[in-house]
Amino acid sequence: MVEIKSAAALEAMREAGRVVAHALAAAEKTAEVGVSLGELDEAARSVLSAAGARSPFLGYRPSFAPVPFPAVLCVSVNDALVHGIPGDYRLRDGDLVSVDCGAELDGWTGDAATSFVVGTPRAEDLTLIATAREALTAGIAKATAGGRLGDISHAIGSVAEGAGYGMPLDFGGHGIGRRMHEDPHVANRGRPGRGYPLRPGLTLAIEPMLMAGGRDEYVTDPDGWTLRTADGSRAAHMEHTIAVTEEGPRILTLP
Repeated sequence: MVEIKSAAALEAMREAGRVVAHALAAAEKTAEVGVSLGELDEAARSVLSAAGARSPFLGYRPSFAPVPFPAVLCVSVNDALVHGIPGDYRLRDGDLVSVDCGAELDGWTGDAATSFVVGTPRAEDLTLIATAREALTAGIAKATAGGRLGDISHAIGSVAEGAGYGMPLDFGGHGIGRRMHEDPHVANRGRPGRGYPLRPGLTLAIEPMLMAGGRDEYVTDPDGWTLRTADGSRAAHMEHTIAVTEEGPRILTLP
């Protein structure tokens, strides 16, 4: 069931989204060579705690997961695509890091992700990240009243495929609001003019996930959570929570 949000609900989601943005910024600021992934998670926890927010990631257990997720951040490094569990791994020069965070505040949720390089970047990693950001921007631009969900999916896929990157076929964005994952599913490939109608008050988490090797296949780590590119190539993940409005798409997870 898709819930259309009121103006008051959108304002509440904006506040949750602001907390997410600050948590992601704190994690990225903490990310330096020699710092553990667990320390990034601690930085985000401090932001959520100071804001009085709850993490929708911590303790989350979807049907595919063998155990509840043990952290407030997903931190995925290099060939890890999404859902990486932050632990003792210490960042190395040139690591490509994708960080995903959610926050629930006053009963409403925000969800966003970003990718960056620690230390000295490789040119190809910067291009991958920039293309993931371009795909996200293209998808958001199509989140307009009167359009269709397939318009968003097609815009994302066109950017990614046009640059020669792969994407996981069975993972994508989602509706969001009172819960982190709501209907509808937002595929990262699709046909324009098809799918659920975009109406004012619809809120979506749009999240392209790009794999540098150009293949769509991924593998799952023994932890049951971390997804990695099947060919060992690097990956990037960008995400914003947005609202469809009469005035155009509104990003709810900016600082």
